[in-house]
Amino acid sequence: MLFKTIVGAVATAATCLGASLDRVFFFGQNPTNIRMYIYVPDNLAPNPAIIVALHPCGGSARQWFDGTNLPSYADSNGFILIYPSTPNQSNCWDVQNPDSLTHGRGGDALGVVSMVNYAIDRHGADRARVYVMGFSSGGMMTNVLAGSYPDVFEAGAAYSGVPHACFFGARSAMPFSINQTCAQGLQKPAQEWGNFVRNSYPGYAGRRPRMQITHGLADSLVRPQCGYEALKQWSDVLGVAFTRNVTGVPSTEWTQQVYGDGTQLQGFFGEGVGHLPSVNEAQLLRWFGLIN
Repeated sequence: MLFKTIVGAVATAATCLGASLDRVFFFGQNPTNIRMYIYVPDNLAPNPAIIVALHPCGGSARQWFDGTNLPSYADSNGFILIYPSTPNQSNCWDVQNPDSLTHGRGGDALGVVSMVNYAIDRHGADRARVYVMGFSSGGMMTNVLAGSYPDVFEAGAAYSGVPHACFFGARSAMPFSINQTCAQGLQKPAQEWGNFVRNSYPGYAGRRPRMQITHGLADSLVRPQCGYEALKQWSDVLGVAFTRNVTGVPSTEWTQQVYGDGTQLQGFFGEGVGHLPSVNEAQLLRWFGLIN
């Protein structure tokens, strides 16, 4: 299982407070019967932001909740965390499903959007500050949600993922665990990748989510080329071109790729980094605009 790469459970401040990771059973349209878990900190900010955090194949909401320091940041900053969980396809998200790849049609994607709408209605969250992040299959689904529901998500951060509709573009209905064509670094022209996103919501003319793509250069499971292809896709969709590399950001082994002025699209590639979550929470939350 991919989640075995995550090192241990992280102790968070949540353990000392009344807040807990709770399951919500009835939250709206849920065509694939995925599960909703939510973490609402005790000191919830007025009109709080929401981060949707998506687990990898073989993972679960609880494991991903324990796998990063995001809950402690939620305690400090008052935002809501939603942890969707899928029991389907060996706990992999349906990134190859035409329903998830089409706005409003169904699939896991629509279930996740229902969770967001539930949290907005139930907790008075800010509809303009909804973000999504995930690792591996969760990173793939991050790109799917950003492409199919640009009206819902302000920004996304995909770790070790693939471009939106990559598995559909590989002309296979097989889940990630069976079909490796996409994960091995399927290459397409930037405009073709961009068309996959535009065709997921025909006629949409609103703003698109800001995107951050992170990948390890030693990843042999989801090849680094997948990260480069995702950047090609979002570069085309967002209309920003590559401008420069910045070495040593956020730490020695990483190189930042900046597109345009860096406010819409960024990439991070880690020398010697394999198939690992590589979540730098402070960097992520600055990208989302939730901390300085």
